[in-house]
Amino acid sequence: MVEQLIKIFVVFFVVIEPISLVPLFGALTRGGGKKYRRVMAVKSVLLSAGIFLLFALSGELLLRTLGITIEAFRIAGGLLLFMIALDMVFARQSGLRSTTVKEQDEARYREDISVFPLAFPLMAGPGSLATLFLVMGDIGGDPAMFLGMLGVIGLILLSTLGLLLLTRPIMRVLGETGANVISRLFGVILVALAVQYVVDGIQAIFM
Repeated sequence: MVEQLIKIFVVFFVVIEPISLVPLFGALTRGGGKKYRRVMAVKSVLLSAGIFLLFALSGELLLRTLGITIEAFRIAGGLLLFMIALDMVFARQSGLRSTTVKEQDEARYREDISVFPLAFPLMAGPGSLATLFLVMGDIGGDPAMFLGMLGVIGLILLSTLGLLLLTRPIMRVLGETGANVISRLFGVILVALAVQYVVDGIQAIFM
């Protein structure tokens, strides 16, 4: 159980990638006061937690209603994560795990950036929600693992909150280049995880 929870932690941490949110959060809140940054950080994390919880409770019902098997979703989710990983490795902005240039421009003129683009799509975006479905398929109906998964997501979101609140000192230490290097390293890990999900899905179908 512990090993599986560690794997879940690594997958979600790589997909949500809190460190890469720091420079973007700094750019979106530039010119705002300390209180404004704190409110945006806390609110975005709480909204993301609500989105994750909603999908965790209703995800299985949604897939069953749509007639989608977990094997098919594992393959589709693996391919989606693979595309996200390529974005991370090559520092591309495709909109899967980030906002487009137009969306960033729009966000700069929005007073409340907690819902868009912070909570969605940066924290609880397509990639992280697909990962949630994939992990739920792996743990089956085990209540202990389900609660453990929610705890892991909560821990990562708390870590994200801490990093966002420390945006200015972190950027002074890492800089844009340091954040990009870490993102690329996480991308390489995610490539391997994505391929494994696709392989597992294909094997399950043929078995």
